[in-house]
This record gives sequence, C-alpha cells and structure tokens, in this order.
Amino acid sequence: MTRAAAGFLPAAEHGRPPNPDDLALAVAGRRLLTGADGRLLRIGELPAGLGWVPVGTLDGVPAWAAEAADPEALPGRWRGWRGLAAELPGPRADLAGRALAVITWRRTHRWCGACRTELADVPGETARRCPACELTVFLPLSVAVLVAITRPGRAGGPDELLLVRHAYGPTELWALVAGFVEAGESLEAAAHREVAEEVGLAIGRPTYVDSQPWAMSGPGTLLAGFTATVTDPSAEPVVDSRELTEASWFPVDALPAELPPTYSLSRWLVDAVAAREPR
Repeated sequence: MTRAAAGFLPAAEHGRPPNPDDLALAVAGRRLLTGADGRLLRIGELPAGLGWVPVGTLDGVPAWAAEAADPEALPGRWRGWRGLAAELPGPRADLAGRALAVITWRRTHRWCGACRTELADVPGETARRCPACELTVFLPLSVAVLVAITRPGRAGGPDELLLVRHAYGPTELWALVAGFVEAGESLEAAAHREVAEEVGLAIGRPTYVDSQPWAMSGPGTLLAGFTATVTDPSAEPVVDSRELTEASWFPVDALPAELPPTYSLSRWLVDAVAAREPR
C-alpha cells in the first residue's frame, strides 16, 4: 500500500470528481470558509453545485476550491487569510493561500486578452487556453524579496538589525526592507536594488535563508528571504518617504515589541538574526 504524502502538495487534477470526505475551500473575494471551530470543511458539508476545482492534497487528502456566489447561504465561518495564517499550521495555510490564488485568478482571467473569446481550462494544468487563437494563460506568480540587513555593533556591542515602518499595510509594525522582483532581474539583484531605493544603503552579497507563499500581498505571491551585511557600518538609512515612514538600527538583543507576526517569513528572518543562526 502506498503511503499518503504528508503536508500540502499543489495539484491541478485529481482524476475523479470530489468525494464527500475531500477537503472543501469555498472562496468569496479574499475570504475563505471554515467550520465554526476554524477547521477546514469537507465537500459533503456544503451544498452541491459549487463548481469545485482541484487545488492540491493535504496529507494525501484531495482538496478542492470554489467561488461562492452567495456567501451568506453557506454554513460556516468566513475568515480572511491573515486570520487563517495566524492560526493554521503551515501546510493548511499554504493550501488556503493556493485556493485563494486559484479562484481569484479564474475570476479575473475568464476572457482572452488577445481576441476576447472565453477561455477554457487546460486539463491537468493550472492554465486556461483560448479555443480561438490558442493563447494560453497560466496562474501568475509574483516574487518579492525580504532583506534582513545587519551591521557590526559599536564598541564590541551586539550586532544591529535595520528595521523599517511602511507607509501602507500594518504601519505600526517594525519590518524588513522588501519589494517585488522585476522582469529580467535576479533575486539578489532585486535585494540590492530595493535596499538602495528604500533606505539608500549598499549591502554585500545577500545570503538566501528561506521562502514562503504569501497571499497577504495578493494571490500568487512568493516571498524569498535573505540576510545581508551593510558595506559601510557607519552609514545611516535615508528613508524613501513614498514607501517607508521610518528606518532605524536596533541592537539584536533589544528589538522592539512591534514585530511582524510569528507565522511570517519576515519574523523568521528577524528571529534568525537575533538567534545568530540560520533558520
């Protein structure tokens, strides 16, 4: 007997229709439906006719997603992805993020952008194809980099970490320099550019640490996390006021309390720097 794969695995087909015991993720806008107790629902607990599409497996159990035309008609509790990610284990949060990405993409990519014909699903792939001009549209993936920038501590003190406050989103948090990768740009080049643009600093070669799918920044976003040391330890950040409101160096043993949530890659990087060991 084949052992079921553990964790979450994305998939574009299951080879069969949904079974009552399969996992069900109904989506309405940027919200997902769970049970009243926060658990993931099963297909058999929801009405028929929702138009389920495969999104993957969780511990070997097929999972399906569907857009809810009438959210209030469905039993359960509607949750934003931020709340789910804060409470669910990583694999379940990743599944929820993929369901949100797939359903949002299907809703916004119904028609061919070249000839206006209605797109059709490509069997076995997360893609849609135009039956008239054969244009194929895949689920887009946007990549963003996060950089935990450090410098040697003064007079033999602890190393210092650069933290910033953004002009948008959770503005009260001290976070990391971040930004999306441009076409034709490597992850490392994006890290150098974003640091220079946002805080006016130069860094040495970034060291890759970890990655995380992140539905908070929009469906289909992947975060890549790096650490880097500033090339001039005496340099102070010059804030780009369009995206940031503050930037400051903090001793790694005296970081502020207003840090990103523990389930985020940003916090993993901060904690890794503070612990002086890779995650």
